[in-house]
Amino acid sequence: MIYRYRPEMESPVYIDWRKKILKRDGFACQMPKCKARKRLQVHHIVPWSESANLRYETSNGITLCYNCHKEVTKKEGSYVGLFSSIVYENEKNS
Repeated sequence: MIYRYRPEMESPVYIDWRKKILKRDGFACQMPKCKARKRLQVHHIVPWSESANLRYETSNGITLCYNCHKEVTKKEGSYVGLFSSIVYENEKNS
């Protein structure tokens, strides 16, 4: 999977957001039945390009491994409900 370089991804705000998501999610992929702990990426539930006001909200991020992230790419809308409910539970328990 090739990601477009975004200078914002090197900003302290983005780095802090990413760390918070990884910690909240126990440094494990949150896709049901996966739980991988390597090659982790933080996925925006509502895409970065679609909602600037949600970019750094922890409720709009979820930890996925590389393979699961690749699986949801271009199908993000199908996963909003699932990911939102997982994040809700994780935030409630953290």
